[in-house]
Amino acid sequence: MAKSERRAFGLNTREAWWDDPLSDEGGGPDRVRWPIMGAAFLLPFLIPVTKSLVARPEVDVEVVLTGVLVYAYALCYLLFPIVFSRPRAVKLGFGIGMNVLGLAVVAAASANPFILLYGTAVMVFLTPAAWAVIVDVATLLAGALVLVAEGKFLDDYGDLITVGSVTLAMFFMANLIRAVRRLEQANKEIATLAVANERQRVARDLHDLLGHSLTTITVKAGLARRVLESSADIPRAVEEIREVESLTRSALSDVRATVSEYREVSLSAEIVGARAALRAAEIDADLPHAVDNVRPEFQSVFGYVLREAVTNVLRHSGAKQVKVKLGDTWLEVEDDGRATEVVQGNGLRGLTERLAAAGGTLRASARSGGGLLVRAEIPLPEPRAAAPAVRAEPAGGLA
Repeated sequence: MAKSERRAFGLNTREAWWDDPLSDEGGGPDRVRWPIMGAAFLLPFLIPVTKSLVARPEVDVEVVLTGVLVYAYALCYLLFPIVFSRPRAVKLGFGIGMNVLGLAVVAAASANPFILLYGTAVMVFLTPAAWAVIVDVATLLAGALVLVAEGKFLDDYGDLITVGSVTLAMFFMANLIRAVRRLEQANKEIATLAVANERQRVARDLHDLLGHSLTTITVKAGLARRVLESSADIPRAVEEIREVESLTRSALSDVRATVSEYREVSLSAEIVGARAALRAAEIDADLPHAVDNVRPEFQSVFGYVLREAVTNVLRHSGAKQVKVKLGDTWLEVEDDGRATEVVQGNGLRGLTERLAAAGGTLRASARSGGGLLVRAEIPLPEPRAAAPAVRAEPAGGLA
């Protein structure tokens, strides 16, 4: 696995700290069950604070404002799952505002600093890691200043440390959840790409297969028709129709095998088929009689190239002559048709992709006198450096 892939799901990159694309898609606690769970979490905070407010001898503005702050802070905790589907700025503003409310409650109601945990926990789940660290650290420092100002720092600093420790644990838990979500998203993308690649493979193979087969069938059917119209040579026409029937059956079998990914193209068989198709189209074919000089691992790919090149000649070129040359790592198909420029159709694009998968290249160029030259080449892999030979000395040493 590459280094960049190993870092994709951790906190080792700037993007992982500042970007949190998955949280923009929603998520968070269940909105139906969360209010019940959240209320249970809030009771240890609300009960003692409410008792202290009710125990005041008289209701004044300070008591009312303190009660508003306390219950606004609690309400924010209950409603924070709704903010998960909001834009980044809204979530950041909500988290900062809730932490400010928590500090205000600690200052106004002389509450235990442990209640700051509600705001710091919400922050780590709502915002990217960097913002959570910045806001939560600032909240804890501000909470320490409030305790110092009230003269309770020595009594309650332990609770502040507990808030920091629990917040840190939640920070790592939140980022673990994000990593799991990223993995789920990556798996979905991989599945989508696999389906797309399989569709592309089937489309490319069917194009290469049916394009050649149907073109050859069309040429042979046309030849049989011309024989019947011109000379009424029934035996020859019947023979051509038999070949059309054989080609149709072969094409049907190849389609089934291609869809099942069991079909393997043979270069020698493609040369035989190309010779028959070109002869039927009355095109002079200069084809090799053997493929022994071509490396075996390249023959299947070159078979596809020959098939597509001959199909293009039959369809579009208007050529009178086709010449095919073979080397150990290359193949050339040249025709004398009327083409003056190269047009990248589905066939050439499919061949380019197929050769690129094998580490090769496809070049198509127009000849000066008309026609096309298609060259496919697959370079040999570079040989590995041989290990240096170790010279062994005789057991008895030098004589």
